[in-house]
Amino acid sequence: MINKKVNNVQDALQGIENGMTIMLGGFGLCGIPENSIAELVKKETKDLTCISNNAGVDDFGLGLLLHKRQIKKMISSYVGENVEFERQMLSGELEVELIPQGTLAERCRAAQAGIPAFFTPAGYGTEVANGKETREFNGKMHVMEQAFKADFAIVKAWKGDTAGNLIFKGTARNFNPCMSGAAKITVAEVEELVEAGTLDPNQIHIPGIFVQRIFQGEKYEKRIEQRTVRQKK
Repeated sequence: MINKKVNNVQDALQGIENGMTIMLGGFGLCGIPENSIAELVKKETKDLTCISNNAGVDDFGLGLLLHKRQIKKMISSYVGENVEFERQMLSGELEVELIPQGTLAERCRAAQAGIPAFFTPAGYGTEVANGKETREFNGKMHVMEQAFKADFAIVKAWKGDTAGNLIFKGTARNFNPCMSGAAKITVAEVEELVEAGTLDPNQIHIPGIFVQRIFQGEKYEKRIEQRTVRQKK
């Protein structure tokens, strides 16, 4: 069995260069690859095209890369809580492609499955469909969307083994599974890395064939974007 383990985040991100297209898992701040994002900031890699549901917040997640002007283009489903993302988009500093959330997920999954394109009714009759092929199926108009083409996919999992098998926890599962294997190289950072054969096969969400590199992250903050609690009685 191929050992996919690398020693650290530096080895995991080897080969990422200026101008590349990178997928990053997570939803808001939930399930984001914190260690990998921090390393990209340190590497000062720039002119990146980032595919992610949104861009975190101003001082965490992809917001850190936005502040350093390392992202040239964001492909996401919404701006979210990131004021800097909004400012750069409105000022024209940042190129932004907003995509319906389901279409974003399916374009990732299509890349993972090797499907070059698909038709969806989402976005027909709006700016989303501009310049794209449309076709009628069963009396309903659809828009053709192409699978993403990315150099790296960086995902975050709860547990993984040295063969690259991954288990996600709760809502951190979000975009991470459909991005695994959807790029030329998939990097997985995990909270707990174990030897191959340790994980229960029935619990594995993503098989190791979709992962090229895996490492154990450290010091996860796991910030909560919007904390909501009941009022004290």
